[in-house]
Amino acid sequence: MSALTASQRGDLAEQMLPVAAHLAVLVHGDGGPEDVRGVLEGLTERQKDALIVVLAGLVDPEQPVGKALGWLDFNEHGSLTVPPSWSEDRSVRNLAPEPVEDHGDEYVDQVVVSRFVKGFHVDMLTDAEFLVAVQQCAALGMTCVGIDALRRWPKKTAENWVNRLRKRYERAGREFPDLGLPKGRVFSEDEVIAIRERAAEGATDLEIAMSFDTSANAIGAICRGRRYPQYGGPIRAARSTHSLKASREFMCGHGDNSQAARNQNDMEEAA
Repeated sequence: MSALTASQRGDLAEQMLPVAAHLAVLVHGDGGPEDVRGVLEGLTERQKDALIVVLAGLVDPEQPVGKALGWLDFNEHGSLTVPPSWSEDRSVRNLAPEPVEDHGDEYVDQVVVSRFVKGFHVDMLTDAEFLVAVQQCAALGMTCVGIDALRRWPKKTAENWVNRLRKRYERAGREFPDLGLPKGRVFSEDEVIAIRERAAEGATDLEIAMSFDTSANAIGAICRGRRYPQYGGPIRAARSTHSLKASREFMCGHGDNSQAARNQNDMEEAA
């Protein structure tokens, strides 16, 4: 199938879908080995390759193995046979062998990553590029759910990819990078703008946090633009270290311009 275009592969897979359904019906009890052999003998090698892909696509890799093979309760002689391994709670995905990974190539194409983060089409994304892309998406306030929506992926695609890579890193004794994925509640654009506007009007972080069922630290990060920098609303200016020092000197009695120095000066003038 490698010599075909993406459109041709899609057409071929669509043609094999009725054949895959036919095989599924035969294997599940409507036929026997001869019937299956008859279906396969009428296919070319290219059609068989496409058929394998379609059949694999019909299997949910997240379902338990026992459920996937639960229909094989009886053998061809009518005897009950349920091997212990089929009753496992492990998912089909966990049975798939992990590919041997070459850690020598950690090159990241920043152009590919940028296109990924902006939602544009990318032909291929390496694991290293995916991790960098996730970090950049997280910096924009996205979660794995948001990445799935951005890329129009099925649910939990990004999360499963991250988890697979984390397991590989652990097995290899490597430290998994901090992706910076936001924890806790995810806010919409309207909510972010409302939070920043309320803060600009004088509401405290704690007051806003109680309204939005989150922490004051999370509100502070939103107001300072550290979270959801892509959204609008007034951004809180960073506190000036100079003014903070002056305030401390004024209130604590240090310096010529402190409150204590002013009181002393007023007393001397009155005398």
